Amino acid sequence: MDPVSTDEHQYPEPSAQESRTSILMEVSNAMVRLYKEQFGRGPTRTRSYWAGPDALVCFLEETLTPAERTLVRLGQHQRLRDMRTFFQYAALPEFCEPVERITGRKVRSFHSSIDTKIDGLAIETFILYPEGEDGPSRIELAGDEV
Repeated sequence: MDPVSTDEHQYPEPSAQESRTSILMEVSNAMVRLYKEQFGRGPTRTRSYWAGPDALVCFLEETLTPAERTLVRLGQHQRLRDMRTFFQYAALPEFCEPVERITGRKVRSFHSSIDTKIDGLAIETFILYPEGEDGPSRIELAGDEV
């Protein structure tokens, strides 16, 4: 009978590409959780992408709540965009914190948009400081902007 080894297995470190892909999955999952908390329902599909070395873009599909769909049926697209944008910027720290935690980098700029005519296709964009560069987090600059 062979003795059982108690040595820890050595696993290779993930490649840079694997790490970047893992970050994208984590950001997508964080945005789904956030949408569920902020709006009462999550998107039906979420995809995140690197847009160059210092920007993340997250696409969230079918994000509208039943009440928001009513506003769409009433033709109140601008009112809905204004309302959604207000809530997203009021919750700016909640949007940026997970991205900073997951990437290990500060968010320099945050952009949020929604297309109400395409069942609430939303885009959350996070511009990060370049690796090795530091500056104020967008969270610190939020203040009372709403």
